[in-house]
Amino acid sequence: MMIAVGFLAAATPAAQAETRTLKLYFIHTKERAEITYKRNGRYLQSGLNEVNRFLRDWRRNEPTKMSPQLLDLLWEVYRSAGGRDYIHVVSAYRSPQTNSMLRSRSSGVAKKSQHMLGKAIDFYIPGVKLSRLRAAALKYEAGGVGYYPRSGSPFIHIDVGGVRHWPRMSRKELMALFPDGKTIHVPTDGKPLPGYKQALASYESRKRSGGTVQIASDSGNRRSGGGLLAALFGGGADEEEDNAESTAPAAR
Repeated sequence: MMIAVGFLAAATPAAQAETRTLKLYFIHTKERAEITYKRNGRYLQSGLNEVNRFLRDWRRNEPTKMSPQLLDLLWEVYRSAGGRDYIHVVSAYRSPQTNSMLRSRSSGVAKKSQHMLGKAIDFYIPGVKLSRLRAAALKYEAGGVGYYPRSGSPFIHIDVGGVRHWPRMSRKELMALFPDGKTIHVPTDGKPLPGYKQALASYESRKRSGGTVQIASDSGNRRSGGGLLAALFGGGADEEEDNAESTAPAAR
């Protein structure tokens, strides 16, 4: 069974009683926190608020609403890659003003990226090989995966936009991750792997059967949001923009 199914664990009884906590360290602000954003399978509004503040645009001290699906993907990747140390955040939310500033420095910066939507994060985990993190993220097929091993602070990018990866991996590399060929990731030769159609059908099925995002307030009230997979499709992330952020001087 593809690991991507694990990302939809909210539909299983075990996940309904699950508590999820993120161990975060922001390299620019030097802040460190352990934030529980999900308890008994439901999102905690207080935890989400804390994550929003933590992953703010550090240049402008401006938060946004980070995608709960991104937090779930980050948590799943951390667990499957064997992470134990804090998640070292290179970049998360970027305000329109910060993005414009980055665009003024480089012609390669996208006008609008998943970072501006609160749907992307750049990070690394001490003690976990970057290639292992990338492999874990790719197997979920839940969004974009960028690989930056030569950056000032080597990191990977994940987002819950369209499923894609960069730089493109060779056919041999992708086959090593997906031995049965069932993936919608396309190698450098531009030719899909043998199980592409099956993987695409599975992907579309997951889109159609996505549940609802349930948020539990501190008082125990329940309310539902949009479709669980609604935030997983569309949009892109820009490679130069990520590089520009990773080489920025850390805040004092």
